[in-house]
Amino acid sequence: MTSILQSLSKTLHISLALSILLFLGLYFGNGGFDFDLLFWSWLFRYIHVVVAIMWIGLLWYFNFVQIPNMPKIPDEQKPAIGKFIAPSALFWFRWAALLTVISGLILAYLNGYVHQAMTLGIGSGGGKNTAIGIGMWLGLIMAFNVWFVIWPNQKRALGIVDCDPDLKAKSAKTAMLFSRTNTLLSLPMLLSMVAAQNLY
Repeated sequence: MTSILQSLSKTLHISLALSILLFLGLYFGNGGFDFDLLFWSWLFRYIHVVVAIMWIGLLWYFNFVQIPNMPKIPDEQKPAIGKFIAPSALFWFRWAALLTVISGLILAYLNGYVHQAMTLGIGSGGGKNTAIGIGMWLGLIMAFNVWFVIWPNQKRALGIVDCDPDLKAKSAKTAMLFSRTNTLLSLPMLLSMVAAQNLY
Protein backbone atom coordinates (compact mmCIF):
# COMPACT_ATOMS: atom_id res chain seq x y z
CA MET A 1 0.00 0.00 0.00
CA THR A 2 2.85 2.38 0.82
CA SER A 3 4.30 2.02 -2.68
CA ILE A 4 0.94 3.00 -4.18
CA LEU A 5 0.50 6.04 -1.95
CA GLN A 6 4.05 7.27 -2.56
CA SER A 7 3.21 7.62 -6.26
CA LEU A 8 0.64 10.21 -7.32
CA SER A 9 0.12 8.39 -10.62
CA LYS A 10 -0.58 5.06 -8.90
CA THR A 11 -2.81 6.75 -6.33
CA LEU A 12 -4.91 8.39 -9.04
CA HIS A 13 -5.13 5.18 -11.08
CA ILE A 14 -6.33 3.25 -8.02
CA SER A 15 -8.83 6.02 -7.21
CA LEU A 16 -10.15 5.87 -10.78
CA ALA A 17 -10.34 2.05 -10.64
CA LEU A 18 -12.25 2.22 -7.34
CA SER A 19 -14.62 4.78 -8.86
CA ILE A 20 -15.26 2.51 -11.86
CA LEU A 21 -15.85 -0.48 -9.57
CA LEU A 22 -18.25 1.61 -7.48
CA PHE A 23 -20.06 2.73 -10.61
CA LEU A 24 -20.36 -0.88 -11.83
CA GLY A 25 -21.59 -1.97 -8.39
CA LEU A 26 -24.25 0.74 -8.42
CA TYR A 27 -25.18 -0.19 -11.98
CA PHE A 28 -25.47 -3.97 -11.55
CA GLY A 29 -26.59 -3.90 -7.91
CA ASN A 30 -29.65 -1.81 -8.71
CA GLY A 31 -30.90 -3.40 -11.90
CA GLY A 32 -28.96 -1.14 -14.24
CA PHE A 33 -30.01 2.09 -15.87
CA ASP A 34 -30.14 3.50 -19.36
CA PHE A 35 -27.21 5.30 -20.94
CA ASP A 36 -29.50 8.13 -21.90
CA LEU A 37 -29.60 11.88 -21.38
CA LEU A 38 -29.83 11.41 -17.61
CA PHE A 39 -26.61 9.36 -17.63
CA TRP A 40 -24.69 11.91 -19.72
CA SER A 41 -25.98 14.71 -17.52
CA TRP A 42 -24.73 12.83 -14.44
CA LEU A 43 -21.34 12.14 -16.08
CA PHE A 44 -20.74 15.77 -17.04
CA ARG A 45 -21.91 16.94 -13.59
CA TYR A 46 -19.36 14.57 -12.03
CA ILE A 47 -16.61 15.88 -14.31
CA HIS A 48 -17.72 19.46 -13.61
CA VAL A 49 -17.54 18.97 -9.84
CA VAL A 50 -14.14 17.21 -9.96
CA VAL A 51 -12.42 19.87 -12.09
CA ALA A 52 -14.16 22.70 -10.18
CA ILE A 53 -12.76 21.32 -6.91
CA MET A 54 -9.28 21.38 -8.48
CA TRP A 55 -9.79 24.95 -9.73
CA ILE A 56 -11.25 26.54 -6.61
CA GLY A 57 -8.99 24.47 -4.36
CA LEU A 58 -5.93 25.89 -6.09
CA LEU A 59 -7.42 29.40 -6.07
CA TRP A 60 -7.82 29.13 -2.31
CA TYR A 61 -4.34 27.57 -1.95
CA PHE A 62 -2.84 30.61 -3.66
CA ASN A 63 -4.85 33.07 -1.55
CA PHE A 64 -4.92 31.33 1.83
CA VAL A 65 -1.45 29.71 1.77
CA GLN A 66 1.04 30.85 -0.87
CA ILE A 67 0.46 34.61 -1.12
CA PRO A 68 0.22 35.28 2.67
CA ASN A 69 3.30 33.17 3.40
CA MET A 70 5.64 34.41 0.65
CA PRO A 71 6.88 37.38 2.76
CA LYS A 72 7.82 34.92 5.55
CA ILE A 73 9.99 32.77 3.28
CA PRO A 74 13.72 33.64 3.29
CA ASP A 75 14.83 35.17 -0.02
CA GLU A 76 17.19 32.31 -0.82
CA GLN A 77 14.28 29.82 -0.60
CA LYS A 78 11.78 31.81 -2.71
CA PRO A 79 13.12 30.55 -6.07
CA ALA A 80 11.85 27.05 -5.18
CA ILE A 81 8.29 28.44 -5.10
CA GLY A 82 8.68 30.59 -8.22
CA LYS A 83 10.50 28.02 -10.35
CA PHE A 84 8.79 24.78 -9.34
CA ILE A 85 5.67 24.97 -7.16
CA ALA A 86 3.88 28.03 -8.59
CA PRO A 87 4.30 27.10 -12.30
CA SER A 88 3.01 23.58 -11.64
CA ALA A 89 0.09 24.86 -9.56
CA LEU A 90 -0.73 27.44 -12.25
CA PHE A 91 -0.75 24.71 -14.92
CA TRP A 92 -3.43 22.72 -13.08
CA PHE A 93 -5.20 25.93 -12.04
CA ARG A 94 -5.75 27.30 -15.54
CA TRP A 95 -6.65 23.97 -17.19
CA ALA A 96 -9.06 23.10 -14.38
CA ALA A 97 -10.71 26.52 -14.92
CA LEU A 98 -11.15 25.82 -18.63
CA LEU A 99 -12.48 22.29 -18.08
CA THR A 100 -14.88 23.60 -15.42
CA VAL A 101 -16.35 26.07 -17.92
CA ILE A 102 -16.55 23.54 -20.77
CA SER A 103 -18.11 20.78 -18.65
CA GLY A 104 -20.55 23.28 -17.08
CA LEU A 105 -21.72 24.54 -20.47
CA ILE A 106 -22.12 20.96 -21.74
CA LEU A 107 -24.08 20.10 -18.61
CA ALA A 108 -26.34 23.15 -19.05
CA TYR A 109 -26.88 22.20 -22.70
CA LEU A 110 -27.71 18.57 -21.87
CA ASN A 111 -30.19 19.70 -19.21
CA GLY A 112 -31.79 22.17 -21.61
CA TYR A 113 -31.20 25.39 -19.71
CA VAL A 114 -28.05 26.87 -21.27
CA HIS A 115 -29.90 29.70 -23.05
CA GLN A 116 -32.21 30.47 -20.13
CA ALA A 117 -29.25 30.52 -17.72
CA MET A 118 -27.07 32.69 -19.92
CA THR A 119 -29.93 35.21 -20.14
CA LEU A 120 -30.34 35.01 -16.32
CA GLY A 121 -33.83 33.59 -16.57
CA ILE A 122 -35.24 36.75 -18.15
CA GLY A 123 -38.42 35.71 -19.94
CA SER A 124 -38.23 32.14 -18.64
CA GLY A 125 -39.57 32.50 -15.12
CA GLY A 126 -36.34 33.27 -13.27
CA GLY A 127 -35.73 31.14 -10.18
CA LYS A 128 -33.40 28.26 -10.98
CA ASN A 129 -32.38 29.77 -14.33
CA THR A 130 -31.46 33.07 -12.68
CA ALA A 131 -29.48 31.37 -9.90
CA ILE A 132 -27.54 29.02 -12.16
CA GLY A 133 -27.06 31.83 -14.68
CA ILE A 134 -25.47 34.10 -12.07
CA GLY A 135 -23.16 31.25 -11.10
CA MET A 136 -22.28 30.58 -14.74
CA TRP A 137 -21.53 34.23 -15.49
CA LEU A 138 -19.39 34.55 -12.37
CA GLY A 139 -17.54 31.38 -13.38
CA LEU A 140 -16.97 32.76 -16.90
CA ILE A 141 -15.62 36.03 -15.48
CA MET A 142 -13.32 34.11 -13.15
CA ALA A 143 -12.07 31.84 -15.96
CA PHE A 144 -11.46 34.90 -18.15
CA ASN A 145 -9.40 36.40 -15.32
CA VAL A 146 -7.38 33.18 -15.02
CA TRP A 147 -6.48 32.91 -18.70
CA PHE A 148 -6.26 36.54 -19.80
CA VAL A 149 -5.09 38.42 -16.71
CA ILE A 150 -3.64 36.14 -14.01
CA TRP A 151 -1.69 33.74 -16.25
CA PRO A 152 -0.06 36.38 -18.53
CA ASN A 153 0.94 38.44 -15.49
CA GLN A 154 2.19 35.40 -13.57
CA LYS A 155 4.41 34.44 -16.51
CA ARG A 156 6.17 37.79 -16.14
CA ALA A 157 6.16 37.72 -12.33
CA LEU A 158 7.70 34.23 -12.21
CA GLY A 159 10.28 34.97 -14.90
CA ILE A 160 8.79 32.53 -17.42
CA VAL A 161 8.68 35.53 -19.77
CA ASP A 162 11.57 37.99 -19.58
CA CYS A 163 10.77 41.58 -18.63
CA ASP A 164 12.29 44.44 -16.68
CA PRO A 165 12.08 44.41 -12.85
CA ASP A 166 9.45 47.18 -12.69
CA LEU A 167 7.09 45.32 -15.03
CA LYS A 168 7.77 42.09 -13.13
CA ALA A 169 6.73 43.74 -9.83
CA LYS A 170 3.69 45.36 -11.43
CA SER A 171 2.67 42.03 -13.00
CA ALA A 172 2.96 40.23 -9.65
CA LYS A 173 0.64 42.81 -8.05
CA THR A 174 -1.87 42.61 -10.92
CA ALA A 175 -1.93 38.81 -10.77
CA MET A 176 -2.47 38.93 -7.01
CA LEU A 177 -5.29 41.47 -7.25
CA PHE A 178 -7.15 39.46 -9.89
CA SER A 179 -6.58 36.27 -7.92
CA ARG A 180 -8.14 38.04 -4.93
CA THR A 181 -10.99 39.20 -7.21
CA ASN A 182 -11.64 35.57 -8.11
CA THR A 183 -11.54 34.63 -4.42
CA LEU A 184 -14.08 37.38 -3.74
CA LEU A 185 -16.35 36.01 -6.50
CA SER A 186 -15.89 32.35 -5.52
CA LEU A 187 -18.37 32.20 -2.63
CA PRO A 188 -21.19 34.00 -4.51
CA MET A 189 -20.53 31.76 -7.52
CA LEU A 190 -20.69 28.60 -5.41
CA LEU A 191 -23.78 29.86 -3.56
CA SER A 192 -25.58 30.44 -6.87
CA MET A 193 -24.65 27.01 -8.21
CA VAL A 194 -25.76 25.19 -5.05
CA ALA A 195 -28.91 27.29 -4.71
CA ALA A 196 -29.94 26.43 -8.26
CA GLN A 197 -29.64 22.72 -7.51
CA ASN A 198 -31.22 22.71 -4.06
CA LEU A 199 -33.60 25.66 -3.58
CA TYR A 200 -35.68 25.39 -6.77
